[in-house]
Amino acid sequence: MIMHCHQKSIEEVFENLGTSLRGLTAEEARKRLLEYGPNELTEKAKKTPLMMFLNQFRDFMILILVAAALISVFIGELSDTIAIIVIVVLNAVVGFIQEYRAEQAMAALKKMSAQSAIVIRDDVPAAVPASELVTGDLIILDAGNVVPADMRLIESSRLKVEEAALTGESIPVEKNIKALHDEHMPIGDRTNMAYKGTFVTYGRGRGVVSATGMNTELGKIAAMLQGEEEGKTPLQKRLAGFGRKLALAVLAICSIVFVIGIIRGEEPLLMLLTAISLAVAAIPEALPAVITISLALGAKKLVKQNALIRKLPAVETLGSVTYICSDKTGTLTLNKMTAEEIYADGRIIKGPWGQGAMGSGERIDHQLEPSNPQPLLFIALALSNDVRMDGSGNMIGDPTETALYAAAKEAGFDRNMLDEAYGRSAEIPFDSDRKLMTTIHKMPGSGVQGSGDAEPSNPRILEPSQFISFTKGAIDVLIDKSSTMQTSAGIVPINREELHRVNNRMAAEGLRVLGIAMRHWDALPDEICPDAVESELIILGLVGIMDPPREEAKEAVQSCKAAGIKPVMITGDHPLTAQAIARRLGILDGEAMSVITGRELDKLSIEEFEERVEHIQVYARVAPEQKLKIVKALQDRGQFVAMTGDGVNDAPALKRADIGVAMGITGTDVSKEAAHMILLDDNFATIVKAVREGRKIYDNIRKFIKYLLTTNSGEIWTLFLAPLVGLPIPLLPIHILWINLVTDGLPALALAAEPAEGDVMNKPPRRPDEGIFSHGLGAHAVWVGLLMAAVVLAAQAWAIKTDHAHWQTMVFTILCLTQLGHVLAIRSERQSLFSMGLFSNRYLFGAVLLTFALQMATIYVPVLNKIFKTEPLTWQEMLIALALSSIVFIAVEIEKFIKRRSSRQKAVAA
Repeated sequence: MIMHCHQKSIEEVFENLGTSLRGLTAEEARKRLLEYGPNELTEKAKKTPLMMFLNQFRDFMILILVAAALISVFIGELSDTIAIIVIVVLNAVVGFIQEYRAEQAMAALKKMSAQSAIVIRDDVPAAVPASELVTGDLIILDAGNVVPADMRLIESSRLKVEEAALTGESIPVEKNIKALHDEHMPIGDRTNMAYKGTFVTYGRGRGVVSATGMNTELGKIAAMLQGEEEGKTPLQKRLAGFGRKLALAVLAICSIVFVIGIIRGEEPLLMLLTAISLAVAAIPEALPAVITISLALGAKKLVKQNALIRKLPAVETLGSVTYICSDKTGTLTLNKMTAEEIYADGRIIKGPWGQGAMGSGERIDHQLEPSNPQPLLFIALALSNDVRMDGSGNMIGDPTETALYAAAKEAGFDRNMLDEAYGRSAEIPFDSDRKLMTTIHKMPGSGVQGSGDAEPSNPRILEPSQFISFTKGAIDVLIDKSSTMQTSAGIVPINREELHRVNNRMAAEGLRVLGIAMRHWDALPDEICPDAVESELIILGLVGIMDPPREEAKEAVQSCKAAGIKPVMITGDHPLTAQAIARRLGILDGEAMSVITGRELDKLSIEEFEERVEHIQVYARVAPEQKLKIVKALQDRGQFVAMTGDGVNDAPALKRADIGVAMGITGTDVSKEAAHMILLDDNFATIVKAVREGRKIYDNIRKFIKYLLTTNSGEIWTLFLAPLVGLPIPLLPIHILWINLVTDGLPALALAAEPAEGDVMNKPPRRPDEGIFSHGLGAHAVWVGLLMAAVVLAAQAWAIKTDHAHWQTMVFTILCLTQLGHVLAIRSERQSLFSMGLFSNRYLFGAVLLTFALQMATIYVPVLNKIFKTEPLTWQEMLIALALSSIVFIAVEIEKFIKRRSSRQKAVAA
């Protein structure tokens, strides 16, 4: 039953669908409903909430933590076990909530469907549930209806349908019933079709249902939405690899430590407990908690900046984005048609029109004279439309007409005042065949003045008994129906070449061009019809309108480029319009300019498209599945893609993208549910703030991982090398677990609050294949860990040699304090702590003081001496411990000094 109905004549549609102007019989409709099913969007089998929750425990890092909890139970460390279990359950709950909310996308899509429809069956109209519609049903459409199914129109009386959610086209589409012959015509150009989920804004019509349920265009989007699995975020991919490598390394090292201890004659039970304690210490159980807290803090901050994060990992993903694929309508533009230029009297007048002034600063002339086209043009814009005002003063009506009237009103020509003088006497409505609309008005008996601040005038006027008609529409049609044009020199012969030149220039700039003409009448025409009224017209001028770009979006595009992010426009709009908007925004910057249409995209093979995809900056007239194809192609090229959008057509691509960004005000529920982040102010510029926050969060996570790996490395090297150099095992299992729980935990959590570094938005995005250990992180962990071990073992050897009975307490204290010095030093990759200031991260400074106090308590509180097997140190021993602990801090500061000097030398050389 599925066919290209837009290509068929009405007779062929009736024949193919087995129906007629009488509609289906009730019996035939019942049979088809049983055969083809209800007109509903079906959903794939859902996971139960329990399955969703259990799936959260399949992550490799989580499995390692569960193993660590079991080991902690085995060695009797219940506090560690409880801490690990709380972390694991917390992360599972967060993951469950995210997945459960994602399932709501289909529910939102189903809400778009109409609840009922007026259908003709057995030649009788009746209201039936939309779910009971079948192919071949004859449907009546009126203004305000949601289209209940895809249908081929067979009758259209000024019918206009708003399809922005499906196609991205901001202007309601005027429908007709003519057959179209292009098989691969984009949905937005199929003017004889109406699609499920779109909205009738004007007129009335009838159509034959050609597709229902999942076979509709809305159904195809639903299928794509269900078929797209969300990819893992960059952070999730990096941490998964990190967890596997770390687990293998820890198991190997712990085994070696155990074997060496046994060979040296240590007690097997002590070595087993030491090896197990080392394994627990090396597993980063705080990592998921720190990441969750970092992302939650970032999300909280972004809400204040009008970015609502629906899925926490999206905060960090923003820092990895290399491409932002943005829908045009309502995202990069205002989603409001506006008069941009007017051509009259041989001059181009540019907006804004407020306070009676042109964009060039000249005044708009309000004097109504036969030789003055300006006021007549604005009067025509004010009067020749059907715009209404609601109770709040907002304009209601066709977007084109509201744009024209808004320009007139801004210029000081208020229709409420003009209507008193220029009563409408007759009209000929617009239709797509003529491409014109005409209104006829009685002329006033005195001069006319707009509502601006122009002085009243009493110019030469037409007689009170005379009438004037205003005609607006396609300029090429108006030119054919006109022989003269109004200028300041009077009525002159029409200059067709000049009008075509201006029209072509405006169209090339992406403007939709309308012509305005008039005609004087001594009396109201006897016959109000197009042939009688729309002839011998006098051209007043041309008006160019468009949905203009947001000013803040232009700044955001430039900020994205400065940050190494490539913005790409993807729209269902016309190529010329898309190209003009892209140029004004700076997306097309004169180099590698590349615009491609959906039709051209269809002709490219996957291989050809992937070769070109990184050089294309604007996509026009694309279908929903093509948006998805673009995102996939960029991802296949190794790019991290953010997709912004507000329509139903964006939902599959929003879900597939590394981060989907929906619009909070104009966005559909479907797009919001599919997205990772929602812009509460629909402001493209908010994305830049989010990118900055994402980069800061990733930097802080790297700092935590650097701190974690280095401290764990120091502990492992200490325990691994001590037996090799003939020293006894320096730390007891409880010492290792204390360092792991307190020294690793509190300062690491405080690193999440580290402010962004100054150059965070002047760096290119991280390479998609960049690993956790990049930029020297792995090397830093190894050499600083070795330095920590060297300091600790040197202190141990000295203390044993000089007969210090409590050498183990000294070793325990030095290792703990060394790590506190290290966390202060790694707050920045290059900047010195002294230039940053200790108090620029008060949380970290507080965490360091608290950890230091807790460590002192284990040494000097008698009750804790028994638990931790420690002894009070003398003040001389404590001074030695403090001095040795500062070595690592000094070494890392020297490393950063060398990096800064190297960067300066490279800058000078460059």
